[in-house]
Amino acid sequence: MPLIHRRAALAALAGALWLTTQPLAAQEASAPGIEITKGFMRASPMVAAAGAGFMTIRSTGAADRLVAFRSPACARPELHTHINENGLMKMRQVEAIEIPAGGEAVLQPGGLHLMFIDLTGPLEDGAMVPVTLVFEKAGEVAITLPVHKAGAMN
Repeated sequence: MPLIHRRAALAALAGALWLTTQPLAAQEASAPGIEITKGFMRASPMVAAAGAGFMTIRSTGAADRLVAFRSPACARPELHTHINENGLMKMRQVEAIEIPAGGEAVLQPGGLHLMFIDLTGPLEDGAMVPVTLVFEKAGEVAITLPVHKAGAMN
């Protein structure tokens, strides 16, 4: 097996083991000025190669922006939204997700969400996925998202 394929296989195995061996943790987190609640992901088989994460992000002070995230669950994390283009719903990458001062951004199915592209393993119902959210002002916030069954709305 070529070296590049061995490395990819090892990375996928490490990601799968990480997803299945971590202790259960909360789907809530906070940092100065930010509260995160109702976090979850939907189950996604490996053949899907992508998954989505959802949550509510509330500002307890000044406005902020979610500018990125990372997770061992995927190779290519992106911030996404859904748009209606001539009656057809499509996903689009966004540069950032705005959290208004004293307000909230709701990441939900059919709207804004975290897009986990090139999964390192399947997202199985009951698993816990570590995620680091990167905010413009609040910095990095670690959260662990529970994986719910495919099609879950919360």
